[in-house]
Amino acid sequence: MVISVPATSANLGPGFDCLGLSLNFRNRFEIIPATKTSVQISGEGVGRLRADESNLFVKIFRETLREFGIGEEHFAFKFHNQIPISRGLGSSSAMIVGAISGAFLFAGKRLDKGAILNKALRYEHHPDNITPATFGGFTISMLEKNKVFYLKQTLPKTLKAVVVIPDRAMNTKYARSILPKRYSVEECVFNLSHSSFLSGIFWSGKWEFLKLASKDMMHQRQRMDTFPILKEVQKTALNHGALMSTLSGSGSSIFSLCYSDDAPQLHKVLSDRFRNFRVLALEFDNLGVLKQG
Repeated sequence: MVISVPATSANLGPGFDCLGLSLNFRNRFEIIPATKTSVQISGEGVGRLRADESNLFVKIFRETLREFGIGEEHFAFKFHNQIPISRGLGSSSAMIVGAISGAFLFAGKRLDKGAILNKALRYEHHPDNITPATFGGFTISMLEKNKVFYLKQTLPKTLKAVVVIPDRAMNTKYARSILPKRYSVEECVFNLSHSSFLSGIFWSGKWEFLKLASKDMMHQRQRMDTFPILKEVQKTALNHGALMSTLSGSGSSIFSLCYSDDAPQLHKVLSDRFRNFRVLALEFDNLGVLKQG
């Protein structure tokens, strides 16, 4: 059994903890019944992720199986990771959603994405990454009584993502700790209006307003102040064809959205300018978590 989960970019500027979208850049999790449990990791996370039963994927997979009344069985886990660790592209959410989905399928259940999403909330308390990882597309999520309510919009082929991935990680817990404990009414209204307008753009297709709508007053400045070159990456992207350019999640990656025809040039400019960073031009994903094979 192979489960495939896409990378995600969350917040998208003003949509703090509630807006996200899915990128066609996937982690593949292979689960094989075995006589002895083993964990094999290739790609991102080699030497960093635990390759034993304390691995996050393995723990969540087993916990979910126990909820379905399935005891301690042995598996060979093979993880083929493309999503970078601690770069704001949803690597943890991919593991969580992948583990729960794998347990559903092994238990003979259908891939009930609504149930999977709400189980994922136990391990990731903000739905902005786990929702697009589960459903794909552009998503708006909110929490009510420990349940995720969401809306999804399909992303068109006329758009593409260009992602700049620095050689430096950014710890999500630290990135949250440096944010203000209180915001002014002006700051709150600014983000409410911009995130609402940004969401409307993804439904209306008025892409020319993305640069304006993606401005933020809650988190990006504080986080990019700890890694100032990110401001230069964002500025360069906006000056060379990006319709919007934002910190991806809590960083350190910068996510830019552009028309598909402009992606090659934007990719070249960013690659030439920031040679120590990895730059990817990616299609958007509209499917979310999948069973492959």
